[in-house]
Amino acid sequence: MSTRAIQDSYPPEFAHCYGCGTGNPHGHHLKSYLFGDETVARFTPDIRYSGGVPDHVYGGMIASLLDCHGAASAAAFSCQKEGRHVDDTPQPIRFVTASLKVDFRQPTPFGIELVIKGRLRSLEGRKAWIDLILSAGDVTCAVGDMLAIRLQDHARR
Repeated sequence: MSTRAIQDSYPPEFAHCYGCGTGNPHGHHLKSYLFGDETVARFTPDIRYSGGVPDHVYGGMIASLLDCHGAASAAAFSCQKEGRHVDDTPQPIRFVTASLKVDFRQPTPFGIELVIKGRLRSLEGRKAWIDLILSAGDVTCAVGDMLAIRLQDHARR
């Protein structure tokens, strides 16, 4: 368990993401944490993220939360498999989304805290498959299935 967010270990050149980048002053600053075999992030959307259903979040926002949390989860699970913590890597481990499938189960209300959880389904070479769940209280609003690809060291230059 870490008290430091996965995204806080990203070096400055990888901290510009609108969804989770610490270096983006206009972004959401999503923070993901690893707790054993699960990752958790929390976000409270406001009315700016209203969708077509009154008082509910639009689907693109939900997908972006799953996307950022899934990529951070892949990095954390990869480090965990290598017996390291994301803070202890000489080269940052970063993943990008190759595929994200989102199933919307229930309309997602805004104004209350959303909880996004991730679990590693499989890690093979540079590929990580992450299962994601976004909930509002006891209601599962969306589930995601992500394939993330680990960036090679030369890809960051």
